[in-house]
Amino acid sequence: MSTYTQILYQIVFSTKNRDKVLIKSGRETLYKYIWGILKNNKCHLYRLNGVEDHIHMVIHLHPTVALSTLVKDIKVASTIYCKSENLFPGFQGWQEGYGAFTYAFKEKGRLVEYVKNQEIHHKQVSFKDEYRNLLNEHGVQFEEKYLL
Repeated sequence: MSTYTQILYQIVFSTKNRDKVLIKSGRETLYKYIWGILKNNKCHLYRLNGVEDHIHMVIHLHPTVALSTLVKDIKVASTIYCKSENLFPGFQGWQEGYGAFTYAFKEKGRLVEYVKNQEIHHKQVSFKDEYRNLLNEHGVQFEEKYLL
């Protein structure tokens, strides 16, 4: 018997101190690099996007990959890459922690559109409010003091 899964995640994390350093001109290069990491881990990327201080990914997580290991690999490797290429002046790395939220596959279209439109979305809603809303929507208990 084979293993069949459909594990749809939205993964969100911010720059260290929520610094607004992810300048638009370098984001596409960063996204391609992260896409390579996902492909090397047999994960399928549906959408990756972000703004100056955070990114969102919509992925299918391969069943042989641990979520925490994948996120750690992405953050460590992309930090080294961004610094070595001086992709974003002032980039110090990523925040500790991340948000990861599962979705029913039937929600993929809506989720991909949401991530695709991050720049428009964040003209109206701050990252902190967006993140708080995601946590509440998914029933995740959190302490306000850790939202920075």
